[in-house]
Amino acid sequence: MKNLKISAAILAAAGGMLLPAGCGDMGKVEQGRVIAYDAAARQVTLIPDPGVLPPVTVAVPADPEEMGPAPAAGGLMRLDVKNHRMVIYDRAAQQLRTVDYTPVAEQHDVAKGPAAPAIDRAKRTITIYAAREHVLITFTASDDLLAMPASTWRAGDVVRYYYKDPAQALRLMNVTQTDLSKQKG
Repeated sequence: MKNLKISAAILAAAGGMLLPAGCGDMGKVEQGRVIAYDAAARQVTLIPDPGVLPPVTVAVPADPEEMGPAPAAGGLMRLDVKNHRMVIYDRAAQQLRTVDYTPVAEQHDVAKGPAAPAIDRAKRTITIYAAREHVLITFTASDDLLAMPASTWRAGDVVRYYYKDPAQALRLMNVTQTDLSKQKG
């Protein structure tokens, strides 16, 4: 009986030591839209969903195998085609800005549009392609909108990353460019 109590005490102590090792910090997952990507510095800057400021800068995984396709950056956060409104990240002001726009032309069900936004200062228009909505929109633009960088009018990729240290991604997935239906299961 005494040996049984000693064995039980040893097992309890051993289990107590193993419990913290097995239940360590599991890390967290965050997601956001990329507003800047610096491949040389190996950093991605994003605005977490749903548009929380300030932007977050995270080092990409040290192991290239833990990162999907390199993300494309852009300032277009949301597009509401029905109400002719968009939300952009204004880099100069470092804030989100809602822009009501007047369409000059709108083409729906466009399978693939131009890769870059077209800024026509002479006609005072900007043409953007919204891949998610499959729509090509040309709208009139004020001087301050025309002065913004072309990247403002492109939607940045959505990325999801896993981390334990908020400044260092351990895994990073480009949600926009990853076709999960083609993944091996």
